[in-house]
Amino acid sequence: MPSILQNSQDKRNDSASLPFALPDLDPGWVWLAGAGPGDPGLLTLHAWQGLQQAEVVVYDALVDERILKLASPECKLEYAGKRGGKPSPKQAAITERLIHLARQHKRVLRLKGGDPFVFGRGGEEARQLVEAGVPFRLIPGITAGIGGLAYAGIPVTHRDTNSAVTFLTGHGVSGQVPEQHDWEGIAKGSPVIVMYMVMKHLALIAERLLGAGRSPDEPMAVIVSACTPRQQVLETTLACCADDVQTAGLEPPAVVVMGEVVRLREHLDWLGKLGSQISEQED
Repeated sequence: MPSILQNSQDKRNDSASLPFALPDLDPGWVWLAGAGPGDPGLLTLHAWQGLQQAEVVVYDALVDERILKLASPECKLEYAGKRGGKPSPKQAAITERLIHLARQHKRVLRLKGGDPFVFGRGGEEARQLVEAGVPFRLIPGITAGIGGLAYAGIPVTHRDTNSAVTFLTGHGVSGQVPEQHDWEGIAKGSPVIVMYMVMKHLALIAERLLGAGRSPDEPMAVIVSACTPRQQVLETTLACCADDVQTAGLEPPAVVVMGEVVRLREHLDWLGKLGSQISEQED
């Protein structure tokens, strides 16, 4: 799949050929950037510029390693990934590290999978940077709830099925399903529901949606490792989703979508028709 990033790899630190100027990542600044859902071709030009100029990249677990290869050879890469059930750095320690690096007048790129402000804790980090007096820039990224669905051939909205959509997370601060979710309101008010970080609690969430009145036969899709060469898509129903996921042996990271838009995949699975030609892993 053609990618401006792939075509530009031999032009590191050279954006002169662009018909517009990109901002510079200045010393003492932190850029909070989204790396998108996986495919390097979905990276924004601003994030690419940050990778070219950063002296330190503090990156999350879901950032594709091909994206990290776009950083300059002199750049230091620091892993700060947080994965459920695995040893992970504390959020406070990550933010303190960003502040420390900025106060050393480093050019810092904080790189997160998807979009920093969509279940990415980017708002928390930005607020702490403000309180510490550290200047920052926010660079949005394509979130898996939109990009991942698109790569599965599922539109997040469609005029014939839904003019509203709800994005929710199944993983609260306690590690359990967030208590503040109004399941009845969500079930009745949103024709399409896109769910992040729900694999651990999928059976419970399905039970709550069924209890709130959603049909057992409502179509669902589970998209694993979206927008990568490892992408898998399981089509199922609300009543069967938990059992089907277990039978298929699917593991996170995954995004789950429920609603009539899932049926459109039968005709819109463009990637399947291409033979899964997502940007290939380089040797």
